[in-house]
Amino acid sequence: MGTMNTDRLTEKLVPAIRDSVTSLPQPTADALRSAKESADGGAAVQLEAMLEATDIGEREATPICQDTGVPTFFVEIGRSSPYVEDIGELESVFTNAVRRASEEVPLRPNTVHPLTHDNPGDNTGRHVPYIDYHMADGEDITIHYLPKGGGSENMAQLTMMTPGRGIEGVKELVLERVASMEGKPCPPTVLGIGIGGGANIAMNLAKESILRPVGERHEEPEIAELEEELTEKANALEVGPMGVGGQPTVLDVKIEYAHRHPASFPVGIIPQCWCNRRAAVSIDPDGSVEVIE
Repeated sequence: MGTMNTDRLTEKLVPAIRDSVTSLPQPTADALRSAKESADGGAAVQLEAMLEATDIGEREATPICQDTGVPTFFVEIGRSSPYVEDIGELESVFTNAVRRASEEVPLRPNTVHPLTHDNPGDNTGRHVPYIDYHMADGEDITIHYLPKGGGSENMAQLTMMTPGRGIEGVKELVLERVASMEGKPCPPTVLGIGIGGGANIAMNLAKESILRPVGERHEEPEIAELEEELTEKANALEVGPMGVGGQPTVLDVKIEYAHRHPASFPVGIIPQCWCNRRAAVSIDPDGSVEVIE
């Protein structure tokens, strides 16, 4: 077994965190530009403002949005990685990287104690950065960074749906939620949907689903078709960019699922704002650390 180079990982994570808040993932930027070409009226004005903010962020290395989110890491651990035994080191690496990025980027200090309102000033705290671990096949360790903004997070919804409503009930819930959110989550959003499991599982799957790039479909055809259908129907509601009407309302819909109890049908909905901020790095078996998004 190897020994993870935590200093090297930290040095890669800090600029990756910076890039996540100062630039858009290329598929997201391409989708916004494509939407701008066919938009008119207020929708076109809003899309132009988003693209201008993106250009400024990339040119001046400044956050696209003042809300730089709450830091969350999703870690996919390859079972054959020589660094499996070093996973316990990641918590301190992530905390140090977030602290450095908070000072150097800078990131807005967004973590407050729920009772005392104390703010440590560096985007850390109890259970923050939040880390979700899961095992996968392969030799790499992949780390996804998701800085989730408060406006879109406030629009998250969990419904313990009556199982008898089935997939049509899921569609109804999603479209009703898109319509009721209006401009609050800063559309056009990437909408994450988690189906099944338990209450916490559905919400976690919904958030994990938005890690997939805009335009990338689920590997299972039936789920991919549902993503396409909901994307089309959500846009037909014409909530529009920032809620001003027109197109688009969503850039994409992402779905993940888990098997469920026969008496329970959880449906989690988590929108991601138009910035769709995230970053990813991988740790190869030879110890090299590469930024992959």
